[in-house]
Amino acid sequence: MFSLRAVSKPSVGALKRAFSSDVKAEATALFDFHVERGGKIVNFGGFLLPVQYSDLSIVNSHLFTRKSASLFDVSHMLQTEIYGKDCVAYLESVCTADIQGLQDNGAVLTVFTNQQGGILDDLIITKIAEDHLYVVSNAARKHHDQQHLLKALDSHRKRNPSTDIKLRYYEPLERGLLALQGPRAAEALQNLTDVDLSQLYFMNSTTGNVAGVENCRITRCGYTGEDGFEIEVPASSAVKLAAELLTNENVKLAGLGARDSLRLEAGLCLYGNDITSETTPVEAALTWLVAKRRRELKDFPGAEAILRQIREGSSIKRVGLVSKTGPPARQGASIICVEDQEVGKVTSGCPSPSLGGNIAMGYVPTSYSKVGTRVGLKIRDRVYDAVVSKMPFVKANYYNRPK
Repeated sequence: MFSLRAVSKPSVGALKRAFSSDVKAEATALFDFHVERGGKIVNFGGFLLPVQYSDLSIVNSHLFTRKSASLFDVSHMLQTEIYGKDCVAYLESVCTADIQGLQDNGAVLTVFTNQQGGILDDLIITKIAEDHLYVVSNAARKHHDQQHLLKALDSHRKRNPSTDIKLRYYEPLERGLLALQGPRAAEALQNLTDVDLSQLYFMNSTTGNVAGVENCRITRCGYTGEDGFEIEVPASSAVKLAAELLTNENVKLAGLGARDSLRLEAGLCLYGNDITSETTPVEAALTWLVAKRRRELKDFPGAEAILRQIREGSSIKRVGLVSKTGPPARQGASIICVEDQEVGKVTSGCPSPSLGGNIAMGYVPTSYSKVGTRVGLKIRDRVYDAVVSKMPFVKANYYNRPK
């Protein structure tokens, strides 16, 4: 491992600039709670959220998550419920997942794609039952996803005039969403719920009582690479639930800064940075999101382009990059080959608190994508040595069903 002393510590002002948006901002139900607890609030894509808290630096908050458990407010994510006897076929018409093949209360990560095979958003779909789906998608794509689903529903109704499908979008002040992440997350949550968490495996969901709040939906998933849960709760009870979780000394609040560095160490994509409508699942090293059954049916948007790339390969590929020297490479930094020619761009980058050096992701020609390939990262007119690395950078610790 690299020395932790190599980790740079950006100022709060720099972090606020990195996360802030000019979009008019909404508050979540936990806004006052964050402020009272020392949250440093930024406008993140139109939502007022903490980038960090006064009692922990981002680096220390990150490391606390890796060894214990942190609580994140992710109520800004778009929560959607879809009802109707043919809702599975409807939602499969816009994504690459095999929803039909899921067991009840099973969840899957998938993507919306366009006709060119580009990624319109990444999302998690939970199949509560054959006629009931629960979807969590990105806040930054909220309005796009709402219109995308409505347009698809119009098309579905034209093909199936008798359909009974209904959509319900939830606003942050209607429903809260809390993410409890880290190796002690299950222990902390088990003390407050009637659900047997030992029987709830990664990418599975259930409902139960949490801290006295009835009918919370608990999904074992997250965005950190650690074991953890996302807990859907009525917004009116979000503060109560968060406060109860924080009575455990092994749980602390964490903000956007730690969430970003944790997801990057886990090799997870951020929409708008690492995946966009211009990148396909194959180029993004997300081919596994295109389910076997859907490949055989060839019935998802962009199937022709994506399946061709699966057969023949893509010209570019998302890779991990590790650098032991210099400042961290941020989005837009040039990736340089040995001949000093630009071959790609960094899409995300940061200091790695767990490893002590700098990590990044970016796109390069497939010929430069082999692990161990040496490249350069051009940062402020200087080039620093880097090497293409396996992802995730830090081993994932998901709670999977025994084989």
